[in-house]
Amino acid sequence: MITIHDILETNRMITENKLDVRTITMGISLRDCAHPNIQQFCQNIYDKITTSAEFLVKTGEEIEAEYGIPIINKRVSVTPIAIVAEACKTDTYVPVAEAMDRAAKAIGINFIGGFSALVEKGYTKGDHILINSIPQALATTDLVCASVNLGSTKAGINMDCVREMGEIVKRTAELTRDRAAIGCAKLVIFSNAPGDNPFMAGAFHGVSEAEKVISVGVSGPGVVKRALEDIKGGDFSEVAETIKKTAFKITRVGQLVAREASKRLGVPFGIIDLSLAPTPAVGDSVAHILEEMGIESCGAPGTTAALALLNDAVKKGGLMASSHVGGLSGAFIPVSEDAGMIDAITCGSLSLEKLEAMTCVCSVGLDMIAIAGDTSAATISGIIADEAAIGMINNKTTAVRVIPVPGKKVGDSVEFGGLLGHSPIIPVKSQFSSEAFIARGGRIPAPIRSLTN
Repeated sequence: MITIHDILETNRMITENKLDVRTITMGISLRDCAHPNIQQFCQNIYDKITTSAEFLVKTGEEIEAEYGIPIINKRVSVTPIAIVAEACKTDTYVPVAEAMDRAAKAIGINFIGGFSALVEKGYTKGDHILINSIPQALATTDLVCASVNLGSTKAGINMDCVREMGEIVKRTAELTRDRAAIGCAKLVIFSNAPGDNPFMAGAFHGVSEAEKVISVGVSGPGVVKRALEDIKGGDFSEVAETIKKTAFKITRVGQLVAREASKRLGVPFGIIDLSLAPTPAVGDSVAHILEEMGIESCGAPGTTAALALLNDAVKKGGLMASSHVGGLSGAFIPVSEDAGMIDAITCGSLSLEKLEAMTCVCSVGLDMIAIAGDTSAATISGIIADEAAIGMINNKTTAVRVIPVPGKKVGDSVEFGGLLGHSPIIPVKSQFSSEAFIARGGRIPAPIRSLTN
């Protein structure tokens, strides 16, 4: 039973501690849109997206107004384009990305994800075409997000794709250099990518999903930090219990929104993704939660342990609140989107190497990290390989979203705007070459733990 205390507490979480529903994402299957003529295919997907999600924004706005719960983004994810476009007789999928962009603008959403390829074990013709299309596609569109899954615990790591993605990131940065390499902020390179993730830039509608689903991503770092402020001096068992209870409350808010959106749109409810996704706003930082546990500045010794506790407790609380928790659920550590992370980089307590260690226990990986524009493709590929290995060995999702900003060097900063925030340029140990390692190609075999059948 909901009490007046529950109502007042939820209201305080929203008004004072920046609790929000970060996104309502409609996943849409495009498998029935395939056609050998690319113009017809583009028309098919435009029609399918605009018809299926016609009322998504309106419904989100109505729920926001009725319940007083901020819903920051309305988004769409689609079947990986490398799969559904493969029947097209073409050597580029850029027109497909442009059709997705037009559809997204027509229905008024914030982003559309799914310009994606799944190549952890090898390529098809469509995969090659999509990957080669990414730089131009992200340069000529505003709302399209791309992703490539190149590793998994079951399949190992496609090192040919690792090598290629370093070059793709560099080309994407160059083609969007007039906008601080913003194209790279819309490109995620995964290991163990989930097919039900509602968060951009890595969202796509997995091939095992239903025709359409509604999934909700809930955030609330400020709520967790506020709860920890009330138990100063408590031991870690009390910290974990407090985070777990807080995550439960946050998830219930997301469940309410998801169920309501599902009912009004006539689309099945998919999952709640309970991810503590920060923003550049003061009071909405994952780094500040870790510092509230006693870390003087994020990145100091103990940071990885604190993040492990946070991530685990968030998942436990979410699972108590909903039977359909999925996606990435846990804690995100995107540098440019987290005011505390930015401060930690600036004061020198947080480095790329420490961030990599933290990705062993967080929800995703190296996220929204600005690096010097002259960083080589091989070095970027080496970073991707390291993260993919962490995901493969630990049977978890890891990802890389790095932004080599042309013309910028260590000591400079870059402004992306909006939820993407700003960031100092982070030093990379690029004086030591990864070229010979990346040039080997082939596939790193799956680990022994993959043999679970």
